[in-house]
Amino acid sequence: MDNILIGFSIPFIGTTLGAATVFLIRDKIKDSAQKLMLGFASGIMTAACFWSLLQPALEQCGEGIAAMLPVLLGFIAGMGFLFILDSYVPHQHIEDSNSEGVRSSLPRSIKLILAVALHNIPEGMAIGVVFAGVANGETALSFAGALALSIGMAIQNIPEGAIISIPLRTEGKSRRKAFIMGMLSGLVEPVAAVLTLLFLGGNLGAMPIILAFAAGAMIYVIIEELIPSSQAGKHSNVGTIGFAFGFVIMMVLDAAL
Repeated sequence: MDNILIGFSIPFIGTTLGAATVFLIRDKIKDSAQKLMLGFASGIMTAACFWSLLQPALEQCGEGIAAMLPVLLGFIAGMGFLFILDSYVPHQHIEDSNSEGVRSSLPRSIKLILAVALHNIPEGMAIGVVFAGVANGETALSFAGALALSIGMAIQNIPEGAIISIPLRTEGKSRRKAFIMGMLSGLVEPVAAVLTLLFLGGNLGAMPIILAFAAGAMIYVIIEELIPSSQAGKHSNVGTIGFAFGFVIMMVLDAAL
């Protein structure tokens, strides 16, 4: 249980460290730096989807199209789940002046936090399902692999925390308030991890579906939000370089651990 709590806490620590950069950086984040960080985050998440989620899910199912069906359905359901949340939850991205989801009178700062919270949900689910598999003795998953996923999510959460807190500071929030709001944007991740763990319990039969569901939800976020934001306007090559670094780091983490 202690190992699980540590694993669930690591990504939130990453977000907190990123939000804390508001005390160090006076000016707003440069456009090229923001694209680099977004590309970096999408690279880590893409690699994690395959090595930490889809690969063990497929290993549990066996060979053949029929055996793979739970993974296919889980993946599609995960994308559909995030599509619904994206369509209805009011949120706003840093680089966009328009809100998404249903109309709402919520302040911009809350919508910015909700935007990050949306793609922290599948990340938390991914961590929760992997640690649930480890706790229940699933042979396709290991504690080292689960720890690699947590560390990878924490690394990509650092720029996410900064992308929230620093713009909030430039919009007039105090450093302390911007830090707290940036930190809180990552709180949904451990909550989603705990809920996923409780939902699964000892039901290993549902493991491939939930692993694929988390992967599908993460892929939706990567394609719909992170990659387009990293490639928009000038400096798109910087976002591509960030993606490559993020992908390699997550791949190395998973292979090494």
